[in-house]
Amino acid sequence: MSDKPKNNYGPSNPHPLSQMRTELVWEGKYDEFGNRREVNVASLNFPLQRIETIDEPRSKAQAQGSLFDEGSAHVDNFRNRLVWGDNKVVSASLLGEFRGSIDLIYIDPPFDVGADFTMTVPVGDEKEQLQKDQSIMEMVAYRDMWGNGTASYINTMCERLQIMKELLSETGSIFIHSDARVHHLLRLAGEEIFGQASFRNEIIWERTTAGKPIYNNIPKNADYVLWLSKTPRYKFKPISEELSEKDIKGFTLDDNDGRGPYNTQPIINPANRPNLKYIYTDLQGREWSPPEKGWRFNEKRMRELDAQGRLHFTGKTIREKYYLKERMERGKQVSNIWTDINGNAVRYSGEDQSYPTQKPEALLERIINACSDEGDLVADLFCGSGTTLAVAEKSGRRWIGADLGRFAIHTSRKRLIELQRNLNSNGEPYRSFDVFNLGRYERQWWQQDALKGAEDEHRNVVLNFFRAEPLPNAPSPLIHGRKATAFIHVDGIDSIFTREEAKAVARAAKAAGGTQVHCLAWDFEMDIRQAIAGIETELDVKIRLHRIPREIMEKNRTEVPPFFEVALLEAQPVIRKGPKGNTVEIKLTNFLPSLTEVPSKELEALQERALSSGFDFIDFWAVDFDWGPDKPFNHHWQDYRTRKDRSLKTVSDAEFAYDKPGKYKACVKVVDVFGCDTSIT
Repeated sequence: MSDKPKNNYGPSNPHPLSQMRTELVWEGKYDEFGNRREVNVASLNFPLQRIETIDEPRSKAQAQGSLFDEGSAHVDNFRNRLVWGDNKVVSASLLGEFRGSIDLIYIDPPFDVGADFTMTVPVGDEKEQLQKDQSIMEMVAYRDMWGNGTASYINTMCERLQIMKELLSETGSIFIHSDARVHHLLRLAGEEIFGQASFRNEIIWERTTAGKPIYNNIPKNADYVLWLSKTPRYKFKPISEELSEKDIKGFTLDDNDGRGPYNTQPIINPANRPNLKYIYTDLQGREWSPPEKGWRFNEKRMRELDAQGRLHFTGKTIREKYYLKERMERGKQVSNIWTDINGNAVRYSGEDQSYPTQKPEALLERIINACSDEGDLVADLFCGSGTTLAVAEKSGRRWIGADLGRFAIHTSRKRLIELQRNLNSNGEPYRSFDVFNLGRYERQWWQQDALKGAEDEHRNVVLNFFRAEPLPNAPSPLIHGRKATAFIHVDGIDSIFTREEAKAVARAAKAAGGTQVHCLAWDFEMDIRQAIAGIETELDVKIRLHRIPREIMEKNRTEVPPFFEVALLEAQPVIRKGPKGNTVEIKLTNFLPSLTEVPSKELEALQERALSSGFDFIDFWAVDFDWGPDKPFNHHWQDYRTRKDRSLKTVSDAEFAYDKPGKYKACVKVVDVFGCDTSIT
């Protein structure tokens, strides 16, 4: 006989499982006490740091001392924003200014966890290309979203969706792009946060009609776009297309009353509506019983249609007339299956940014035009190559874009500058935009949240990712680790590494018997690379400067991100005398890029190429002719390579003229083909 107590479950003692509601549950959703974990938005709210300001047409006019016609194209009621950083922190930081203000959010989060995002990047003037390792691509960084499998992916997305809901206006919508592997998870997560009543539709987008043959399965040609609204008062304008020949042939009826051919559709309510289950008496006195679920119109509307001759009576029911002439004017409403936008067309069009996950502008045009109005605010917080931002700009919308990949930010910035130029030259409206990051605030949050405020732990994490050995009993407080025969110095989380610090670290390394030291820092003093050669000669110690990658702050990060060496950049002013006085240009004289992202098999050959032809690795450069240390970089002039035009100027042609004589400081910013930037003054 068993001693195990019996639970007599029944109506008076329901079994716990019988009372559970339908719910998506994942590891991390609830804390140890069973309470739902909420995103602590207050702890993530940091001031965004404006690092660049870009209005290419106006800046160029001002540089040359000419008047800029504000009324011709420039719209100055809002400055668009491009933000580099983790979109969870970026979204929370936007709440203070934009809570309830964003009218449309489109996101294309990572869903291809197993993809290889190695890509080719063009080099120099010719059609030469080289492989770019996937280490820094934002999609690789996003792989860490899958650190604990499906649970961490859902948790990561839910945290972001909760904040995005707060950013949306009462009439706003969010569109979430995914594929067959995760769209069911994202729909459940989306409805969990926005509510089941928020679901508007699920769009099936046929990316290509020529799916690759695959073994033992059906080709996967489609992506899915989930559409949710914050409230039932969402904005929407029907999407229409021209009638096909097949559609036109379907208009076979004609009453010969001058209105032309028509076809008919049933007047049946899709939902069960008891209040619409009335018996309708037509103008001839005939009675018509309602369909099982009721009529689609109330009795007043039914009589209006009857009086207009727009009801077609047949058999035992009534149908509505649709005239061909009207249909030709309005077009046919597009369904939720989109087969007319070819994803492969991107690479053959002027849109192509050589970005692996780029989506066609036509896809975003349809979404933005349907669910927002001109002047509305559109956001894409996984902005990638900037397609959403470009379409929003062309459509007269304001925009905010964010991404954690530096290559994504560089691609978007270059694309939007080109768009500014084109819109301005065509006399079409455009807005200025600024580039932001979270700066040291993001690092401070990471230190408090993940490292519990410990500076020693910060150094240990950096050394671990650098694959270096910590030295707890180091010969100097400036020496923190060793890698092979070289010493390591890790700068503070809030510090800017200066030339004086470099000299002190080199002295400490020399005193300890070292001949080489790696200096790892988040930020470096402007022009420090120019001072290093003198210090190396004086102390006979090789100094290597590495920028600590922000990717080490990402949760579940296991892959080692690259520690970029600070590139060498040199330039000089060129003073020219003209009829209106002196003008200034900037001439690039030397550039030695960091080759951290180059695959090892190509590194040796490219190192020789970089030494002899460093300018081949420059993708973009810009000049701020009146730079100050407390001001954002102002793009007075820039030049860059495009897919069609690989040429690059090495001397600016801004014809910059200062208002009055004096001493001025110019800043030069160079971005290489890998998306890494270097600046000097």
